[in-house]
Amino acid sequence: MLVVHKYGGTSVGSLDRIRSVAERVIAERRKGADIVVVVSAMSGETDRLLKLAGGLSRFPDERETDVLLSTGEQVTSALLAITLKEMGADAVSMLGSQIRIVTDSAHGNARIDEIEKEKILSVLAKGRIVVVPGFQGIDGEGNITTLGRGGSDTTAVAVAAALKADVCEIYTDVDGVYTTDPHITKKARRLDRVSYEEMLEMASLGAKVLQIRSVELARKYSVPLLVKSSFTGGKGTLVCEEVPMMEQVVVAGISYNKNEAKITVGEVPDRPGTASKIFGPLAEAGIVVDMIVQNVSHEGLADMTFTTAKADARKAYKLMEAAAPGLGAKYLAIDEDIAKISIVGSGMRSHSGIASKMFAILFEEGINLEMISTSEIKISCVVKEKYGELAVRALHTGFGLDAAEVVEER
Repeated sequence: MLVVHKYGGTSVGSLDRIRSVAERVIAERRKGADIVVVVSAMSGETDRLLKLAGGLSRFPDERETDVLLSTGEQVTSALLAITLKEMGADAVSMLGSQIRIVTDSAHGNARIDEIEKEKILSVLAKGRIVVVPGFQGIDGEGNITTLGRGGSDTTAVAVAAALKADVCEIYTDVDGVYTTDPHITKKARRLDRVSYEEMLEMASLGAKVLQIRSVELARKYSVPLLVKSSFTGGKGTLVCEEVPMMEQVVVAGISYNKNEAKITVGEVPDRPGTASKIFGPLAEAGIVVDMIVQNVSHEGLADMTFTTAKADARKAYKLMEAAAPGLGAKYLAIDEDIAKISIVGSGMRSHSGIASKMFAILFEEGINLEMISTSEIKISCVVKEKYGELAVRALHTGFGLDAAEVVEER
């Protein structure tokens, strides 16, 4: 059996926690499994390194920034290997350049092209535990690259896919995937199993348990992901292919995202090419647009409203200001006081009336819907931010997701 473990920053945030990780890894090895361990930088380390670079330059060189940031994971991998050896285990740390995790050259957000698995396999064949620093790779020119925030999850899944591992276990500070954020309602409960599609929707909608690229990769290569806590243990949540039993659960979870803003380009001439003129400049600036709504044309004019990340909202608004004269827009508006509430569930494919039930629940709470969008397994609504948490709790109860027993502390 071949297992990949991945430990996040909080799981390796101190020497004591690294010792705890080593104990868990050794226990797994004693069961007869071959193990590859992927580690993140110790919690806070990446931010510390970025601050150092920012103290020297407002815009640090991207290549050199990747060289700098990659050291955080290298430190953790070396410390874990040292600890494993001290505990009597045969372990070796191997950098992305040694394994040859080959990426493109997009510094700061590189994508993995290939993992040359032969070296890892040869080390595993000798009975050794392999410790890999996550988040990093090497491009075709031999330059160190990094995979972006949360990239260690992607490293772990990519390694598991390349090695055809039986499972990739993601250890973090939560004990699995919950029906919604437990900080919003204590009635949230841990899911035993969730499909790749559901997890992708939850991750894209703001759930922070798994990085979205890692879930995409897991789905592509059918890598089972087991999300567990490195502190409390427990069964965790299995992220896997959809199975028939999942269809019995119409809604698997409620997502909540208050980090978006809404921009309206008002009373633009309703003619071909208008949408391209609005969204073209946003795409060129690398601004991701989420929901888009165009109202019914009246007297040849229509309003175009879209949402984007709150961090990009001001930049997007300035681009719209520049484009407005050419569009013939009569006004612009921005609203950062919004929240996006979404229900997600594979069972929605085969059940009718889910949208109407969602709207009725929110109506009963006096919550107005400003935007609505749907996909095959998701319905999202934009509401005023002050009603966001109320909406989550009402939907969680209304769709029967409340836990039978409320756990006060998690």
